[in-house]
Amino acid sequence: MQPRPEPKPLAQQLVFDLQHRPALGRDDFLVAGSNAAAVQLVDDWPNWPARAAILVGPPGSGKSHLGEVWRQRSAASLVAATEIGVARVPDVLSLGAALVEDIDRGVLQEKALFHLLNYAREMNGHVLFTTRDWPLPAVGLPDLKSRLNAVPIVTILPPDDGLLRGVLVKLFSDRQIAVDEALISYLVNRMPRSLDMARQLVARIDAAALERKVDVTRRFAGQILEEWESPDLL
Repeated sequence: MQPRPEPKPLAQQLVFDLQHRPALGRDDFLVAGSNAAAVQLVDDWPNWPARAAILVGPPGSGKSHLGEVWRQRSAASLVAATEIGVARVPDVLSLGAALVEDIDRGVLQEKALFHLLNYAREMNGHVLFTTRDWPLPAVGLPDLKSRLNAVPIVTILPPDDGLLRGVLVKLFSDRQIAVDEALISYLVNRMPRSLDMARQLVARIDAAALERKVDVTRRFAGQILEEWESPDLL
């Protein structure tokens, strides 16, 4: 009989995977060249040239953050694109505006989305769609395809060094972790070029520091980054 594994230390058992809640206020969003057009789209509402707009961006790019800022400004309803049916369109736009998330995911009711765009125009309402990818892989309804192609599209671009640096500082600050310039520069020069990767990396560093009961230093962050990039962990 093989010996039973030693129990983990109590401190390690108590490191729960608690979801971190970032601030969603407009002033908390870091503006750079990669996202300036998207920020301008939100700031320009309600003076949009059309009754709808499409916001494109990869996971962690700030797309959901800006969508939520717009939703709060416009008092819009929030709905996943796959949840919209024709009969539900008036309810979706009952507040005069709607944030429709993830039109690139799941099975869409295309007639419902076409009806939503028409209803927004008739009722002087506004719709903001979010998507990870554009153009959409397949839209079978010609009228919907034509209408979406006529809607203004704003894409959030990959982050430059300045934005990535600022986001890392903010992510550590949100978790009340004091960091210095050496640590931030070290990570910026070595981590994947993605805001989503920045979020995952900071969360991993935070969890490891809590588990091991150590301060977050450049050396420690570098160790976690090396572990994260190990082929066995990808």
